[in-house]
Amino acid sequence: MVFSNETPLILVVDDEPFIRMQLRLSLEQEGYHVAEAQDGREALAAFEQLQPDIVLLDALMPEINGFECCTQLKMLPNGKNTPILMITGLDDRESVDSAFEVGAADYVTKPIHWAVLRQRVRRLIHESQIQQQLEASNRALQQLASIDSLTEIANRRRFDEYLKQEKQRIIRAQFATSRGNPILLSLILGDIDYFKFYNDTYGHKAGDYCLYQVAQAISSVVNRPMDLVARYGGEEFVVLLPETDAAGAAHIAEQICTQVRALEVPHLRYSQGYITISAGVATINACFEDGMNNLVAIADQALYRAKQKSRNCFCTKVK
Repeated sequence: MVFSNETPLILVVDDEPFIRMQLRLSLEQEGYHVAEAQDGREALAAFEQLQPDIVLLDALMPEINGFECCTQLKMLPNGKNTPILMITGLDDRESVDSAFEVGAADYVTKPIHWAVLRQRVRRLIHESQIQQQLEASNRALQQLASIDSLTEIANRRRFDEYLKQEKQRIIRAQFATSRGNPILLSLILGDIDYFKFYNDTYGHKAGDYCLYQVAQAISSVVNRPMDLVARYGGEEFVVLLPETDAAGAAHIAEQICTQVRALEVPHLRYSQGYITISAGVATINACFEDGMNNLVAIADQALYRAKQKSRNCFCTKVK
C-alpha cells in the first residue's frame, strides 16, 4: 500500500480486533492513513516497512507486551524520532511511569475518550513534524558551516574536524587489532603557483573563479567517500586520504597536477603561460602520534621542495 507523503500514517497496534476497528474508523474520519498490527511482532515488521508518523500501542498484549514492544521500536531506524502513544487499561502510577521510561511520548487509558485521543494524536504528530523540520534545518546549517562558499568544497573548519575524527578512528583501530599492522594515512597539500601575480593581473573576480575551477578539478580526481578535499586557506588546498599508501597518494597528486594543467587557465605572468599547482604529499604510519600531530607540517615540507624544484609538480615525504 502506498501512502501520500502529506497525509500522516498511523500504525495501530492492539490484539483486540474490535478496538483496532474503532481506532481505524475514528482516525480515518480525521483524515489520517491507518495501518494495523495485531501483536508486537507484527508491529515491529510493519514499522520497518511503513515508517509511520506515529504509533498507537496497546500496553497489554500476549507474547510481547506494549512496554517491551515500545522498547524495541525505539531501537529501530527512525524509532527514536517517532512518537508512541500508549493505550492502556492500567492507570496506576507504576504503569504510567513504565510507559514513559520505555520511550512513550504520551498515553491514554481505556475506555478511550475519543476527543482526548484525537487531540493527543494531533499534538504528537505536530510536535514530531516541527522536530523533524528543526533537525533538517540544523543539518542544512551545519552543512553550510562546513562548506567554503567560494569553491563549494569543504572549508578549513571541516578539514580540522575530519582530521580529528580520523585520529580518533585510528586510535580505536589500534585497540581493535593486536597484529600491530601499520595504519597508513596520506595527505596532499597543494598551492596554486604564482596566484598573487594572477590576482594582480586579472583581478580578484577572475581570481575567485580560478579558485573555484581548481577546487572542482581536484574534487574530480578524489572519488572515495572516505577522502576529503578542502580549501585550507587562500590558494591552498588539502586532500586527506585515509588508508592510502605513498604510491596511491602520489598517483592522486599526479592526477591533480594534470587536471589543473588541463584547465588551461591563462596566466601571462608565469612562464608556463597558464595556471598550475604544486603539491606536497605526506604519508605516515598513523600509529605513531608524532606523525599524526605533524601531518600537515610534513606535507608542507614536501610542498616547499616542489616549489623549490620547479613548481607545477609534486614531491613526497614518507614518515
